[in-house]
Amino acid sequence: MSFDGASVLVTGGSRGIGKAIALRFAELGAKRVAIGYLRNDKAAEETSEQLRAAGAEPQLLRGNVASERLVAEAAELGPFDVVVHNAATGVIEPALETEDKHWDWTLSANARALLSLARACAPKMPKGSSIVGVSSLGSTRVLENYVLVGVSKAALEAVGRYLAVELAPRGIRVNTVSAGVVETGALDFFPNREQMISWSQKRTPAGRLVEPRDVADAVCFLCSDGAEMVRGHTLVVDGGYSLLA
Repeated sequence: MSFDGASVLVTGGSRGIGKAIALRFAELGAKRVAIGYLRNDKAAEETSEQLRAAGAEPQLLRGNVASERLVAEAAELGPFDVVVHNAATGVIEPALETEDKHWDWTLSANARALLSLARACAPKMPKGSSIVGVSSLGSTRVLENYVLVGVSKAALEAVGRYLAVELAPRGIRVNTVSAGVVETGALDFFPNREQMISWSQKRTPAGRLVEPRDVADAVCFLCSDGAEMVRGHTLVVDGGYSLLA
């Protein structure tokens, strides 16, 4: 895979999976990599330094990915050859303990933001470009305390399918990647974190947890020429975890 000279946007790109995606594009030749992040300036600066070391020009977008301001700033930085919506947030609570404001916050950032980014960026994206959303197994499987995030990821995948059809005449491919349990800082918000990690390690046929680099490689593949006829697809990267009953 090669992305020589490409311009890439990765939301939630300063840490974890998003950081791995941003760095992987830089390693594969991307000339410019913009990373969106919410508020951790230190992490964003550290990622910027690593992007420079990999040969890419970093650009920082600070703020809520669901805000009109940040989406407009992203559009101004375009045109992009690749847009990856990886940023995610949400309230990890049982369904009956959630509130409407939790729903609005989670769905806006995790799902609607993909549509907002597409509306803002797609008009300038060249033929052969790609948009990818990063989902999770909670979009189709019921995970403890995951109702809001799970529903938002299901919505993300649905938005991806609709965009795949609508943007195809423009020469833009749209897909999603659904990752299994990945040991990043995001897991710290789960009250059953250690149980999730232990269970996943024992259950995964591949014999190990999914790593951020695994997800990054899948995203890059979907954005490569080799995935030209992959449209509206959700690529599961979980080491076989979801295959078992």
